[in-house]
Amino acid sequence: MYNHNEIEKKWQNYWEKNKSFKTTEKHNKKAYILDMFPYPSGAGLHVGHLEGYTATDIISRFKRLKGFDVLHPIGWDAFGLPAEQYAIKTGNHPAPFTVKNINNFRRQLKSLGFSYDYDKEVDTTDPKFYVWTQWIFKELYKQGLASIEEIDVNWCEGLGTVLANEEIIEKSGAKVSERGNFPVIKKPMKQWVLKITAYADKLLEGLDELDWPESLKLLQRNWIGKSTGHNVVWNVHNRNHKIVTFTTRLDTIFGVSALVISPEHPLVSQLTTSENKEAVEEYIKQTKCKNELERTQLSKEKTGVFLGTYVESPATHKLIPIWISDYVLMSYGTGAVMSVPAHDERDFEFAKKYNLPIVSVIENYGELPYTGDGAHINSDYANGLNNAEAAEAIYEKLAVNKLAEKKTSYKLRDWIFSRQRYWGEPFPILFDEDENIYLVKELVKLPEIDNIKPSGSTQGPLANVESWNNVIIDGEKYHHDTNVMPQWAGSSWYYLAYILKNPDGTYVPLNSEEAKKRFENWLPVDLYIGGQEHAVLHLLYARFWHRFLYDINVVTTKEPFSKLINQGLILGPDGQKMSKSLGNVINPDDLVESHGADSLRVYEMFMGPLTDSKAWNTDSLNGIRKWLDKIYNTFEYFINNNIDINVPQEELDSKINQLILDVEENIEKTKFNIAISKMMVFMNYLSPQKKIGSKLPLKQFAILLSPFAPHLAEELLSMLNEKPIEAQEWPFADISKIISENAKIGVQINGKVRGQLEIFPEWNEAQTIEAAKQVPSVAKWLEGKEIVKIIYREGKILNIIIK
Repeated sequence: MYNHNEIEKKWQNYWEKNKSFKTTEKHNKKAYILDMFPYPSGAGLHVGHLEGYTATDIISRFKRLKGFDVLHPIGWDAFGLPAEQYAIKTGNHPAPFTVKNINNFRRQLKSLGFSYDYDKEVDTTDPKFYVWTQWIFKELYKQGLASIEEIDVNWCEGLGTVLANEEIIEKSGAKVSERGNFPVIKKPMKQWVLKITAYADKLLEGLDELDWPESLKLLQRNWIGKSTGHNVVWNVHNRNHKIVTFTTRLDTIFGVSALVISPEHPLVSQLTTSENKEAVEEYIKQTKCKNELERTQLSKEKTGVFLGTYVESPATHKLIPIWISDYVLMSYGTGAVMSVPAHDERDFEFAKKYNLPIVSVIENYGELPYTGDGAHINSDYANGLNNAEAAEAIYEKLAVNKLAEKKTSYKLRDWIFSRQRYWGEPFPILFDEDENIYLVKELVKLPEIDNIKPSGSTQGPLANVESWNNVIIDGEKYHHDTNVMPQWAGSSWYYLAYILKNPDGTYVPLNSEEAKKRFENWLPVDLYIGGQEHAVLHLLYARFWHRFLYDINVVTTKEPFSKLINQGLILGPDGQKMSKSLGNVINPDDLVESHGADSLRVYEMFMGPLTDSKAWNTDSLNGIRKWLDKIYNTFEYFINNNIDINVPQEELDSKINQLILDVEENIEKTKFNIAISKMMVFMNYLSPQKKIGSKLPLKQFAILLSPFAPHLAEELLSMLNEKPIEAQEWPFADISKIISENAKIGVQINGKVRGQLEIFPEWNEAQTIEAAKQVPSVAKWLEGKEIVKIIYREGKILNIIIK
């Protein structure tokens, strides 16, 4: 049994002293291997966080051994609401608290032997970092992609800030903040908005080139939600108003039973009759408590209120009632849709509930709603045409009177970019007394304040800092924006900051020629690993900023992350997601102390496929520790005078060279559990041997083990008097030494496998068939049966047909 505490500290000290993981630029091939950087909470890391970090570390160590320049950095997404709330509650500034958390996270990561280049470490709260966040914002503003808009936001009075949808939960039917459970309401406020919608098509096109899971690409496509259809103009009966609807099914306009508009539609109050006013206002009030996801779920019961007014159908000239319903969003299309119950599931449910007419306009012989193609009926001049033909005929008819136009619509909304907080990146702007906007050339730094508290208004805590907020320049009064940027800002470009970071803590200017050279060398990120909870927003925002920087000639690639993997969850021993409230969180510090970092690393990779969710099992961790002890003991045994050059080792040479191929293949495919199992099989062969003829297979095995259990591997190489891992190369597999084992095929009876047959090279087809008949598990099925036919595919299958 080896002393893991002693060995792991020894090699961690060696790596740090020798800067073993320093980013090099001396080879002709590179690998940028990236983790989604963590938010450094006070709770520290738990074992669930380590899965992705271990996976990227294996790839990084493997690539170095394969002769790649490797950039494998780590940093801290350190602005955010949790630190701010801590500061408000305790009266302490969030900076020291954040530094303390970062130091703890860094200590934990180092204790696990992750091969990060800490000279590249970034911290989003460092002014040297966020001056470039501010620079990117200013460039977005110059290009017309940042503006101040009055917009409905999720306002939380208790926290004094706007919240993203992801920061809101439902409790007892009410919307509350995830942190503190304070009530959340919809409220119109002036906010900075980034016009990500201008990049919708570019973001869609870019997905085609990425090596990402198809499920994740589909999530982004659905989030962007591009639809090609038509805008249709409806005149309001007896009123001087028009409503424009967006539809992807213009062919069904003759089946419209109602026009349904969003509760936020600007015409709602003007189109509501006095008899319906109370019901409409109450419905709008209820809608403000719902988020968009809830409003648009297909399974949700459909609700709505009749406004009391009608539109005239541009197709039939009949009067159509106007309703509001929360399933219609102002952010998609025009905020108004035509309800066609016979040919839309959502509209069908709505019509059934409120007894609206259901008129079929497509010939079908099944149950309604029918959403397929077919000959049109009840559609006047479009009768007999299929869907596409009917849509075109109706468009041509309506377009003559300017009642329809072709239109592309998106579900994607512009990015609300203001937060009413202190602990975030300040906006690099000033307002004059008339609220005109001026960009500030230099860094706008957060002021140092003793006591952070909400402003008592819809402004952030910075509104309390009068000396910082109000500025006089050349006798003119200006004031800063008292909002800050959201936490998403720093995380949208941090992967570029790693490339720009210098060992002395400075950054190469983002807009410099030197930066461009570095980007040409390192971009795109070759592998990005992180949780699927960031599948849409972080990844979409980062892709937007990157494509914008490409368009203004700052970066050299259109996309930031060429390959992406979402690791599965490590569940608690109870099979549930780890959380403090459930008491199932496992601290890696305790396991590093009791079992060793290498045991923990290998176990997390051996639990199952990287992308699957797996439940923690300490008994299995014990088994991995015993296996590492077995490796150490086996090496110790052979090194102590049990290596004899006179011992033949053709079989050992065959197995170690096959192992080199197998481990390399499975690391490349991120099938780490299979790579480990292959090493286990090899060790089961090696450990019972009495003597071996050379130490080379031991050295090769130690190098194969090193990406998974680096501390032990370094120690094994030291025991062999070999150089440390940083001076080694991935072993070359000598295929000529691999002894090919005889092929085995399944033997089928009437298509069902009944046995297995080892085939010798000298056999012909007749000998193979005869040998198959003699296999006991096959022979019993042939007794008393007539063989009708035999199908033999060499080296693949033998199927005997009987009757």
